[in-house]
Amino acid sequence: MMHPDPVALVDPWGVVTGWSEGAQRLTGYAPEEVVGRAAAELLAGDPPSRQALAALSGEAVLRRRDGNVVELALRALPLLDGEGEAQGFLVTASAPGALEPSVAEQVFQQASVALSAFDTEQRIMRFNAAAAQRTEFSEESVVGRPLNEIFPTSDLGARSFLQHQRDVIRTGQPMHFEGYGAPQSGGREHAWNVEMWPVRDAFGKLVAVGTAAFDSSEQHWARQRLALLNEAATSIGTTLDVIRTAEELAELVVPRFADFASVDLFDWTLRAEEPSSADVHTDVVLRRAAHWAGPDTRTSAAVAVGDIDTYPPYSPPAHALATGRAVLSQAGDPGLERWIEEHKARAALTRRHGASARSLLAVPLLARGTTLGVAVFARAVRPDPYTADDVSLAEELASRAAVCVDNARRYARERATALTLQRSLLPQRLPRQAAVEVAHRYLPADSVAGVGGDWFDVIPLSGSRIALVVGDVVGHGIHSSATMGRLRTAVRTLADVDLPPDELLTHLDDLVVTLSTDDSAGEDVAELGATCLYAVYDPVSRSLTLAAAGHPPPAVLRPDGTVELVDMAAGPPLGIGGLPFEATELQLDEGSVIALYTDGLIEDRGRDIDQSTAELRRALAGPAGSLEAMCDAVLKAMLPEQPSDDVALLLARTRALGADRAVAWDLSPDPAQVATARQNAVEQLSRWGLEEAAFVTELVVSELVTNAIRYGVPPMRLRLIRDRALICEVSDGSSTSPHLRRANAYDEGGRGLLLVAQLTQRWGSRQTPTGKTIWAEQPLSPE
Repeated sequence: MMHPDPVALVDPWGVVTGWSEGAQRLTGYAPEEVVGRAAAELLAGDPPSRQALAALSGEAVLRRRDGNVVELALRALPLLDGEGEAQGFLVTASAPGALEPSVAEQVFQQASVALSAFDTEQRIMRFNAAAAQRTEFSEESVVGRPLNEIFPTSDLGARSFLQHQRDVIRTGQPMHFEGYGAPQSGGREHAWNVEMWPVRDAFGKLVAVGTAAFDSSEQHWARQRLALLNEAATSIGTTLDVIRTAEELAELVVPRFADFASVDLFDWTLRAEEPSSADVHTDVVLRRAAHWAGPDTRTSAAVAVGDIDTYPPYSPPAHALATGRAVLSQAGDPGLERWIEEHKARAALTRRHGASARSLLAVPLLARGTTLGVAVFARAVRPDPYTADDVSLAEELASRAAVCVDNARRYARERATALTLQRSLLPQRLPRQAAVEVAHRYLPADSVAGVGGDWFDVIPLSGSRIALVVGDVVGHGIHSSATMGRLRTAVRTLADVDLPPDELLTHLDDLVVTLSTDDSAGEDVAELGATCLYAVYDPVSRSLTLAAAGHPPPAVLRPDGTVELVDMAAGPPLGIGGLPFEATELQLDEGSVIALYTDGLIEDRGRDIDQSTAELRRALAGPAGSLEAMCDAVLKAMLPEQPSDDVALLLARTRALGADRAVAWDLSPDPAQVATARQNAVEQLSRWGLEEAAFVTELVVSELVTNAIRYGVPPMRLRLIRDRALICEVSDGSSTSPHLRRANAYDEGGRGLLLVAQLTQRWGSRQTPTGKTIWAEQPLSPE
């Protein structure tokens, strides 16, 4: 055997079976002089036993061929067969002291990576210094022992380690996995990137498993912090509700980041008011918006949700609010201990449960330069205190939550403002009139979009007629509410002119087009769009005339219980311009119910429009005594618990003014008809028992009939209507309307209409299909 170093082969019985050239130079013995002899014969002194020779390793004295002796360091390495049995030993020799650890051994022991070796029975063979430090066990105390004797079977990290080791032994393939476990002395959980590989002998047999474990705790916790931030982006601020947003922050961090979390806000934040200044040198008064404790936390909140909590200036939360920075307090900090002890409920809770905050973080909630409150995170069960990395994470979480809280506060404030504006622009009290009995409902949308622009109105017209209006402005928020108010005012102004429904919508459409194209109007009308339904009911003729601009048709409940949708042309929405509107007229029996509504009542993503209108018909036909009860029944049957759009509902039950309340006389263009008209009017007032109104009525009839005969054209007619007021109407075929003017001193005419205006409650004129009608109203006593 050719080998430059002194090497010998020895069989299990201590007989030399091989001799190298280096061994010959060292001892002077040729191979043929040594091979076949007992190795013990080459040693000076008492020969060792066969068992000692088999385990030969260490310092020895060798007798050379020339009789001299030499001290050597011997190392015996077993030679294993395919069954793992020792078939001999490879003995090497070197100078004394050469048994110092080799470079490879030093690398193994001094590696910063935890290195270990296990036999196929999962017993520990080697353990380097890093592995001993990580596990807090010395190599001497663990070599030869199975891992499950060292770590409890409940340790999930050890169980995972052993399972992967068994897989390597079974498959003979290397493995990589991430394991978790806490040090024996406690503390934060550690993460390990573990490499395992099979170790084979010269014959390829798997004889051991090598292991290298890299401590990846910092990377692991960095990933956990990033995952928590990513989750915060989706789980905080899911609603525009201040309280729910605070709860989402508390629920997110427990127990992954804290054993206990609370969120306290200034009162003005919860009331959706403007920020108010606070003196940082006095106690800070906040209201508890949310708190959350993990299942292993024995302490509970000393302040209930909704209660006031007062923070003195030296407390960590007050200090965080004063500085605008997160404040980290550890157990034993004077400010933290004093704050706990001086709060009776908090101190009693601590003494009762024997647990207090080992580590506490107070983080101000800052958004858009405004401080909204403070979030407090505490660890009482987890042994690891908060670190600088945790402070950064807490500030990021608090920052995201603060923006969401501020968004919710601003939304609540804008919604309250829009709702207040909306309700102020809707009719506060419906006018007294005899044409219809009215009930109404307005429900603002319960959605992120906010309050919309739905509206309704009831407008008394001349001749005891009544106008019923519903409309819907595109969009939500304050701009929509303001636009709705402008349209409602415009409709009232046009109704006062007494235009027919189709003509009124035409003028309203022109107004919307003008607003949409007016650059000086601002952005609030830049994309204006609206729908409207305008209906006029005449209780004398019992006719309903209506026209729509992109609005759903009304439903009519007949006295016999049948319900139908009015067949009418919907017309284009307001703001399109250039397209005509068509009026529809139908006769109604007394006691019919007209249902006008906005599209929020029947349109929904989850319902078909035909299905919705069928449900509306069933709801109107259902048993309901009063109109108020009918309104409630319709809304209950048609709407979900949280409607996504505004809803306006207007119900009107028709009344009729019969022959006992309204009379009419045809007139001829003869001046002699003036006296006859006065006489007929006085006699009718006598039959109604209204003699006290006869004098004024004679003057009004005389003036209006005279004007019609002098300036008008046939056909001519006089009508008296007894309603809440006494109405006198004179119609003729001319479309020219009279105007008030002040007569000069020597004028023979021009004083009649001025006299009528001063003697009556109000007067006016309206266009009719055949000409015009001049009317005047006199107030009547309540009787």
